[in-house]
Amino acid sequence: MKENRSYEIKEKVTNTFLKTVSAFANYGGGTIQFGISDDGRIIGIDNPKAVCLDIENRINDSIRPIPSYQLTIDDRTRIITLKVEAGQFKPYYYKTKAYKRNDTATIEVDRVELNRLILEGEGRSFDALPAKNQQLSFSVLENKMREMLSIAKLSQDVLKTIGLVDVNGQYNNAAALLADHNDFPGIDCARFGETIDIIRDRETFDRESILKQFDDALELYRKYYQYDVIDGSVRKTIQQIPEKAYREALANALVHRTWDTRAQIRVSMYDDRVEIVSPGGLPEGMTQDEYLRGQVSLLRNPVIGNVFFRLHLIESFGTGVRRMNQAYNGSETKPIYSFSTNTITVTLPVVQTVEHMTPDERQLYQVLSTVGKSSSAIAAQSGFSKRKTLQLLKALIYRGIVRKIGNGRGTKYIAQKDDGLTDH
Repeated sequence: MKENRSYEIKEKVTNTFLKTVSAFANYGGGTIQFGISDDGRIIGIDNPKAVCLDIENRINDSIRPIPSYQLTIDDRTRIITLKVEAGQFKPYYYKTKAYKRNDTATIEVDRVELNRLILEGEGRSFDALPAKNQQLSFSVLENKMREMLSIAKLSQDVLKTIGLVDVNGQYNNAAALLADHNDFPGIDCARFGETIDIIRDRETFDRESILKQFDDALELYRKYYQYDVIDGSVRKTIQQIPEKAYREALANALVHRTWDTRAQIRVSMYDDRVEIVSPGGLPEGMTQDEYLRGQVSLLRNPVIGNVFFRLHLIESFGTGVRRMNQAYNGSETKPIYSFSTNTITVTLPVVQTVEHMTPDERQLYQVLSTVGKSSSAIAAQSGFSKRKTLQLLKALIYRGIVRKIGNGRGTKYIAQKDDGLTDH
């Protein structure tokens, strides 16, 4: 087994493993195995029972607070396995420093991440912290509350009820973000031409309420992906990309992003798709599968989430992905979700039905399913040459109709029908 973010191997016991213990306790837990060389050969540990006691003493003497962990010995191979659980009382320090895993390396966390760990350990969120600026106005929020909830005036009691004011009468960061003016990063929107070198339109929405940013970015979407047609005496609005999906993706980006960094939400608009990149990866404790299936709702910004829920900008917590996928019912293209340590990207393709495909694309698509098939198998079943099959697959992948999984000889292709998970 190769090393990764949650697994490390050590040939012998040195104090360097204590940094990784700190990292695992701070971020999701993990396993360290002693007695395996860097090239994966099993070496084993001499006198493993005594070494286990040594490991235990080193952890108890060096990590603060002491994390939960288990030590086991494989009697046959003499490999020692140390399993470290994700801790509840973060941050976990080794020699006054907190660590995290960066792929297969263990590195010290920076000041921003350390502050996040401290908040997480205290059960608090960034949006609930006191705002630096206490001179705030809320005309945009008041108008929204009047429109959606029939609240005539946004009094201090209402602000307390929706969580924007603490018991001492101080505004929090959520209030600052919802205020008419703020100093947080906003939404950077760009409409591209045939290539990314051609920018047809550029709008940056910032220094205004995130509710106003939401409305502004929605209007820009409508400018490029909606148009009216006359069918007899009826005017119909055609949505090239479902507005429901775009609204949900944009609202999720505002609610779930990290607000303690200066990065903007990026909305990139192309002829065939919109990409929305939100700063901050998945919340700690949430897996990609849980995110995609809406099984768990871990709000990074619960105060903002509550306001968006009250204003019906999000329907309910944890259902955003399902709602985006439902908006593409009947389309051969589906939303695509990709993840990195610091971002979540949602790609919303232009709606494509079977009627929008060329005859060759339709013929090839009909032999695909949600079970992966090799290009050779697809070529054989469709009757196309290998070269033509690969050309058609490339076009369908680009439009989000087909997904490529694996690499090399293990490459498979599946119809993009369900969850939209990409392998990033």
